[in-house]
Amino acid sequence: MTPRLALVPGEPAGIGPELCVRLAQAPRDDCTLLAFADPQTLLDAADALALPLQLLDVDDVATLPGDLPLRPFPNAAPNRFGHVNPANAGAVIVALTAAADGCLRGEFDGLVTGPIHKATINNGGIAYTGTTELLARHADRDVVMMLANDVVRVALATTHLPLREVADAISSDGLIRTLRILDAALRAQFGIAKPRIAVLGLNPHAGEAGHLGREEIDIIQPVLAMLRNEGMQLLGPLPADTAFLPAQLRDVDALLAMYHDQGLPTLKYSGFADAVNITLGLPYPRVAVDHGTALDLAGQGIANPCSLFAAVATCARMAKH
Repeated sequence: MTPRLALVPGEPAGIGPELCVRLAQAPRDDCTLLAFADPQTLLDAADALALPLQLLDVDDVATLPGDLPLRPFPNAAPNRFGHVNPANAGAVIVALTAAADGCLRGEFDGLVTGPIHKATINNGGIAYTGTTELLARHADRDVVMMLANDVVRVALATTHLPLREVADAISSDGLIRTLRILDAALRAQFGIAKPRIAVLGLNPHAGEAGHLGREEIDIIQPVLAMLRNEGMQLLGPLPADTAFLPAQLRDVDALLAMYHDQGLPTLKYSGFADAVNITLGLPYPRVAVDHGTALDLAGQGIANPCSLFAAVATCARMAKH
């Protein structure tokens, strides 16, 4: 099976289009791609990089360097790299939604997305908190955000919350739901028969037996005990400051962090360029780059494409499972 993946570059003024042009330079044997984007933006990106780009029809197959099958979603206004235009927000969201629709209909085996500029989408009159949340509502599924590179996989119990709200957001029901989604995805989409998941504590030293907080005793430990009885292999709750030591990571398939900046700084330090953002719980694999739109780099041909390359490779592997 050769998976067919939908590819959405994201913000047209950012680096997403030029990364897609670089991606098109090497025909792949692990998947086929169909881009959902504004044609002129991709052509302008190719000109900026001085690379060939031949936009193909939807059903054509890329065979030469620079070939890229495309389903066109024209921008409402001319695009300038490095200069966002809220008038083009609608085209970005329509392209993303159309690609997700194709995944739900079974036309595609997975979705790869480039970076989207949240403020521009909202300034364009579209309420948008993030692509993960948009795809979850679109598919009517509970989802879990997991970031990964070649060193470690880190899932999140809470995502983009102010730090003072995190403790109140940690609940038994939420942890149960998150761990079940994570365990099921590691089995089904990563081919891990018996996943071992390390669960971090919320507080320093995992609460120090209640002296530094009771969330571990009152919430996390009872949840882990219940899910272990269901057959899950769960470690913890572990102190976050030592959970990422190489000796600890050697025996686990993923970690669950309680909040965004508890787990992601170490992951990004261990390999930011190759890190990807995975949405677990959707009825199809979705993998995104783990970086922003980089407006200050757009159109200059200097943006690092490694995360997009890794996202496509990861999505293809997940789709095959």
